[in-house]
Amino acid sequence: MKILFLGDVMGRSGRAAVEKNLRKLREDWSLDLVIVNAENTTGGRGLSAKHAKMLLSAGADCLTLGDHAFDQTDMIQYVEKEPRIVRPLNFSKNAPGKGYRVIDISRGRKVLVTQVLGQVFMKKKYDDPFGNIDTVLKSYPLGGMVNASVVDIHCEATSEKMAMGHWCDGRVSLCVGTHTHVPTADAMILPKGTGYLTDAGMCGDYNSVIGMEKGEPISRFINGSVTGHFTPALNEATLSGTYVEIDDRTGLAKRIECIRVGGCLKQATP
Repeated sequence: MKILFLGDVMGRSGRAAVEKNLRKLREDWSLDLVIVNAENTTGGRGLSAKHAKMLLSAGADCLTLGDHAFDQTDMIQYVEKEPRIVRPLNFSKNAPGKGYRVIDISRGRKVLVTQVLGQVFMKKKYDDPFGNIDTVLKSYPLGGMVNASVVDIHCEATSEKMAMGHWCDGRVSLCVGTHTHVPTADAMILPKGTGYLTDAGMCGDYNSVIGMEKGEPISRFINGSVTGHFTPALNEATLSGTYVEIDDRTGLAKRIECIRVGGCLKQATP
């Protein structure tokens, strides 16, 4: 099984890069499943129903969200009727939608996709991500109800992401971090067979400050005051994420690679 996971889609340039490249990547790499973190797709904050439909039409099989899950208010209703969107497991007990989905792919195979928010350095206090993930994985073990499983750990701290990777080792196919918009270079297969990457990065314009036009964030760092709004940078985006090959028998990773396509972070691809 071949899976592509793309990091946070950032605004208009990120959407354009997905729309331009994803279908060709699916064909060229014979991908079985594409998962896209989409929580910054609409203006850098949240995901609208319109843009969710666009990403799904462009070739994504499943969209994960994050701490900005419902910044676009129409997502509150849309997430209830679109089974290909996953909001964080531990966002709120009363949140609409589901924190995990089982996606059907070719030849009757099923893939669990789930996401949790971290607790370290986050603006809000979320429920225990480790306990929430543990409950879901016990209900959907590899080789049981699912042929593969993917965990998106959406948080600030690299240590918390690494801890989640080792917590999930041997129980999921891939544990990948999102949220910080900066791709890490530590793609690896953990000792018990789980593919791991601390952060998938973003699908956005890297000539920016984590996807935003540089002026306002730099001004805030220098002057310590808010002078305007953050606006997504609009130059050509780099698609950033990870490519994983999964053993169909065990559901564990055989190969994992960092992916960079286009923009200013061009890199070799599978």
